[in-house]
Amino acid sequence: MTVATPLRAALPPAAGRDPFFDNAKFLAITLVVSGHLIEDLRDVPVAHAAYFYVYTFHMPLFIVLSGYLSRNFTFSSGKARKLISTLAVPYVIFELLYSLPRLILYGKLDISLLDPYYLTWFLMSLFLWRLSTPVWQQLRWPLTVAVGLSLLSGMSRLPDELSMNRTLGLLPFYVLGLMLRPEHFEWLRRQWVRAAGAIVLVGGGILALATHSLVKTEWIRWRHANDVIGVDDLTGSLIRLGMLAAGALLVAAFLAVTPARRTWYSGLGAATMYAYLLHGLVVKVAERFYGDWAQTVAGVTAVALLGVGLAALLCTEPVRRATRWAVEPRMSWAFTGLRKPV
Repeated sequence: MTVATPLRAALPPAAGRDPFFDNAKFLAITLVVSGHLIEDLRDVPVAHAAYFYVYTFHMPLFIVLSGYLSRNFTFSSGKARKLISTLAVPYVIFELLYSLPRLILYGKLDISLLDPYYLTWFLMSLFLWRLSTPVWQQLRWPLTVAVGLSLLSGMSRLPDELSMNRTLGLLPFYVLGLMLRPEHFEWLRRQWVRAAGAIVLVGGGILALATHSLVKTEWIRWRHANDVIGVDDLTGSLIRLGMLAAGALLVAAFLAVTPARRTWYSGLGAATMYAYLLHGLVVKVAERFYGDWAQTVAGVTAVALLGVGLAALLCTEPVRRATRWAVEPRMSWAFTGLRKPV
């Protein structure tokens, strides 16, 4: 591809990084960005179907990978500092930044650091999930407990603070990631598993196209209790189990078809948090310019492809240099020095 050389030159491979995970993260962030860009075009059936399909597994995919990469988290001073500088501080910064478009476009200024706005919920939830890591590693049946908590969370109208519905509802995917081992990913790379993964992804897309209008969108957002969506707890729990199973199956299928070799976008996959946190600012502006041209299949396709380009752009080194102060702020000045043992 024509963009391969400059991108590879701009983002050399980091020592010790597995390109498989960077590839998976970059492909996943393209789904996130494109999904947000077409969200306002859901009156077009194909856009609604694509939105429903992507949202079934794109954040579960990120959460599973986050859980897997958090297996070694401890309460050591170094890990705690990293947790603050990579999640807590960026969360505060982007809560403030995302309040500006609302103020400019809608004349509304509403800041609440405990009630995440728009896409910042992931930082809040990941912060809490990562803090809970040592607990899950001590339990005998962690995934069973996590699924139980997810189902119970749907039976209560939990407060919006700390993004409790999403934090508990999507918890099983984080715990699943904690339970995975390298050999599980090696199994996914077998030829027949890769072929099965491709079939599952295609079949899932066809199923989403056929059923997207029959399922309420709120089920894929994980932000409301069963009664708010309009079902009793038994029905809601069964639907939630189905969504958890579908998400896990599609995540496995997606990972199965993800290239394990180094690609032109592997270096970009090391910077997906930049694309995640920054793209919402572009989306909120872009939505203001959707016209009749976007309300067609061709228009939706063009917007989705724009999302792929935007995701790649936001992961490049020039953007990272310009925005590192917000996404990866240097916080050494805020921490005390490590004490030497007596």
